[in-house]
Amino acid sequence: MISIPIIQFTRVLAFAKLGSVIYRKNAMPYVNIKITREGATPAQKAELISGVTALLKDVLGKNPQTTVVVIDEVDTDNWGIGGESVTVRRQCGQ
Repeated sequence: MISIPIIQFTRVLAFAKLGSVIYRKNAMPYVNIKITREGATPAQKAELISGVTALLKDVLGKNPQTTVVVIDEVDTDNWGIGGESVTVRRQCGQ
């Protein structure tokens, strides 16, 4: 079964304080992808990283050099849907 990634996009901001005024320098995109730990290969993870980076560049004009992508793999015992772990749901054929 294919796991559906959960993607969280936030911005990491760099600030410079000049006197009492704070200036926003560059917003750097930070994307966190969470997938169940079920054998995603290094090649698949690399494709996710490059694809998300390209998407942010193409859609939002973000600089790929400052885009951060983190992939977290979560054991199916630690991922719950509808009050049950993914492990239990898969054992029941859901």
